[in-house]
Amino acid sequence: MKYRGLPENPTADPDIFLPLSDGQRSVAVMLRTSRDPSALAAAARAAAREVDPSITIFGVATLSERVGRAIERSRFAGWMMTVFAGLALTLAAVGLYGVIAYTVRRQTREIGVRIALGASRSDVVAMVVRKGMVLVLFGIVIGLIAALALTRLLHTLLFEVSEVDPPTFLGVAVALAVVALVACYLPARRAARIDPVIALRYE
Repeated sequence: MKYRGLPENPTADPDIFLPLSDGQRSVAVMLRTSRDPSALAAAARAAAREVDPSITIFGVATLSERVGRAIERSRFAGWMMTVFAGLALTLAAVGLYGVIAYTVRRQTREIGVRIALGASRSDVVAMVVRKGMVLVLFGIVIGLIAALALTRLLHTLLFEVSEVDPPTFLGVAVALAVVALVACYLPARRAARIDPVIALRYE
C-alpha cells in the first residue's frame, strides 16, 4: 500500500501490516464503503466508542482528501506554473505583434511598391504572415528542445504522468502557433490596406 508520500514512497520497501499490539499509542483505520465516505464518519466514530469510550478519534478524512493534501504542494506549483505560462504566452504574443508591426512599418514603401506593381492584398498578407511564422517556427523548435532538456526538473511535480508527454508538447506547440498566427495576421491585414500613393511618399 502506498501512503507515505507521493509521487513515490520514500523507500522501495513494501509496507507491511502487523497485528495490533499493546505498545502502539496510535493506529490508523481505513474503511472501504460503497456509500458516501463522509456519511460513514459518524457511524465509525460511534462504533469505535462502543469498543472503548476513552479512544480519541482525530484526523478523519476520505482517501481523496488525503491524496489531495499529499499533492497540495505539487498542485500549487502546477497552478503557479500555469499562471506564469499564461503570462509568458501573452508577452510572446504582444512582443511578436510589436515586432511584426514594426517590420511592416519599416517596409511600408516596399509594400506600397508591391501593391502598385499589381500585388494583391492577399499576397501582401501572405508575405507578412509567412515572414512572421518562419521566426515563430524556429522559436517553437528551440523551445521544444529546451523543454525536453528540462523535463527532469519536473519529475517531483508529476504523479502518474510522464515527463515527456507527446500530446502535451504537441498541444503547447499548436497553441503557440495559433497565437503567433493571430499576432502576425493583424499587422498583415493592416499592411494590406496601405494606399500605394501614400506609401510611395513615406519616408
